[in-house]
Amino acid sequence: MALTGTLYNGVGQKPPAVCEAPPPVRGTPRLLERMRLAIRARHYSRRTETAYLRWVRRFILFHDRRHPDAMGEAEVTAFLSSLAMDQHVSASTQSQALSAILFLYRKVLNRELPWLADVVRAKAPQRMPVVLTRSEVRGVLGQIEGVPALMATLLYGAGLRLLECARLRVKDIDFDRNQISVHGGKGDKDRVTVLPTSVKETLRRHLEQARRRHQQDLERGAGWVALPGALARKYPNAGREWAWQWVFPATRTYVDPENGQRRRHHLHESVLQRAVKIAVYKAGVTKPASCHTLRHSFATHLLEDGYDIRTVQELLGHHDVSTTMIYTHVLNRGGRGVLSPADRLP
Repeated sequence: MALTGTLYNGVGQKPPAVCEAPPPVRGTPRLLERMRLAIRARHYSRRTETAYLRWVRRFILFHDRRHPDAMGEAEVTAFLSSLAMDQHVSASTQSQALSAILFLYRKVLNRELPWLADVVRAKAPQRMPVVLTRSEVRGVLGQIEGVPALMATLLYGAGLRLLECARLRVKDIDFDRNQISVHGGKGDKDRVTVLPTSVKETLRRHLEQARRRHQQDLERGAGWVALPGALARKYPNAGREWAWQWVFPATRTYVDPENGQRRRHHLHESVLQRAVKIAVYKAGVTKPASCHTLRHSFATHLLEDGYDIRTVQELLGHHDVSTTMIYTHVLNRGGRGVLSPADRLP
């Protein structure tokens, strides 16, 4: 359902009378457009932008299309509590909704909401990460072929997140130092992690093929990629340079509607997700494993090998070591740190 009137840029009917905010001054950006501009000015990811705008729409619709400027703490509390009690959303989902609404009020409407003490909080479950054994990892990786196999090996061998792997650029790979630079990871943080020696030659051959395809794109007047931030304005031709190309480019090109450039996006993450899901089934692994499970396994196996937790924290890009500590709990369970009393029976 699309929002109408002062709230949405689409063409729609006149807003109902319950919208108490005054009509916008001619030439003033509408609410969701103002929020979109505020998000982009702070360099949030497009996924965050999409999620925040979706939550604001749901908040407005929940209150019969009333303008947020005519609402406050009571309405926000009612919406968030409804998510927990009526829709049974997870704690992380409720937190994302709260972040979106707080962003709207603080950064767009320039209003501070009082502390929302009466919100019914969704209960955050305490779950241990799913970790594969080394033989299970070997079995899963052995069921994947082609580019997804190389990507999955990097998830495990370098501890990459799914999107971090998909968004790798050629310049991020350092073969001489055996390292991978991750830019704009979770929390917009940069870090350096290890490049597995076992995949170096396979990765070199893959990049040679990708470079030939890029050269063909250039000859056809294409060869562009999207650049982060304002780099496209600062370096107008950088989008066609080899160093900025995706390590794992998509098979098809597209035309950017803003400037008409024919670009090639990175391989969509769903390709790897599907390949891993099928591989887990074929390998006979009964654990609910996914792409992120390979990252969990990377951390756990490093700790098993005796690497200190601070090193693992840096490789994973965790802001707080307490996040990395969860893998020590995995190590201390399942018989690694405790002798079962059953083993002491005669």
